[in-house]
Amino acid sequence: MPDQPIIQPTQFDPEDEYRPEPEPEPLPPSWMDGSLRIGIHTSIAGSYLNALESARKLGCNALQIFSASPRMWQGGSARIPEVDAQAFRTRRDELRLGPLVIHANYLINLASEQRMLQTRSIQAFHDEIVRARALGADFLVVHPGARGEATAGQAISTIVESVKQASKRAPMGGLRILIENTAGMGSAVGARLEEVGEILAGLRNLPVEACLDTAHLFAAGYDIKSEAGLASTIGQIESSIGLENVPVFHVNDSKIPLGARVDRHEHIGKGKIGAAAFARILRHPRFGSAGPEGLAGRAFIALTAALKKKISAQRSQRDTEKKKTRKKKSAAGKNNTRKSKARKKKRG
Repeated sequence: MPDQPIIQPTQFDPEDEYRPEPEPEPLPPSWMDGSLRIGIHTSIAGSYLNALESARKLGCNALQIFSASPRMWQGGSARIPEVDAQAFRTRRDELRLGPLVIHANYLINLASEQRMLQTRSIQAFHDEIVRARALGADFLVVHPGARGEATAGQAISTIVESVKQASKRAPMGGLRILIENTAGMGSAVGARLEEVGEILAGLRNLPVEACLDTAHLFAAGYDIKSEAGLASTIGQIESSIGLENVPVFHVNDSKIPLGARVDRHEHIGKGKIGAAAFARILRHPRFGSAGPEGLAGRAFIALTAALKKKISAQRSQRDTEKKKTRKKKSAAGKNNTRKSKARKKKRG
């Protein structure tokens, strides 16, 4: 039997150690191109696709929607059929609309002291996350809620815990939750920017940022109307939240005066804030979407009476045209019936 060759032991080289390649950094979405992103809140009535088409027809490059009825608790399955979700994502890609912002149900109260309402709110917000992911949304906006008899500190702790519970077993992907500031009606949490900042600090391990509503800021006492007041407000946003953590603004005028703590939106330029103030806000480099001072992809979403009326008018016009068409068909049918009867009489 021939001798087996002797294999000399080789010296271990640290360079031979297997090192898995790190995951590549995800590419930014196509809409994050440095351009100004302007959108409106559009209706999903009839189909999710209708919201995209409404935004396109109005010349928007971003949009906000509800993923379900905003004033009703969902009954039964809260999921979106995958065929509908896929069609929505595909059409949105074709239209290059972004970001897509979803506003959560108004009934959700993440700050509630009442255990049953808090549990229901957590489940409803979990469902919002699931639907937002299905639609490929970039942001999910939610109001913090009302604290009732609890202190602000207790309410903030409840909100933080509620968001954590809602996001369990719900992979976030690229979705970010945005806590919206409030006007300060009743016991609403979030009228003070510091409160929004504390909520974000408690959720630092989750993709949670802020959405600021101009009408709410004004109603809560932040004077964004004057040049000096705007500069002061920017400073307060920076110190409490950080402008880099505000990717979405709701731009609405206010029907009520500064500090009235009532949530009443008005068409831009027709309210107490005024057109000049909004021109100043949209031109301000810190609020922009371009570097180095702005935030890439920042969006301004409006929900105004004028736009709602315009969409309603378009819908009414379509309904009227459909009714006219049905009447014409009905009249034509009756006329044909009469002619048929006349022909039968002649033959008889």
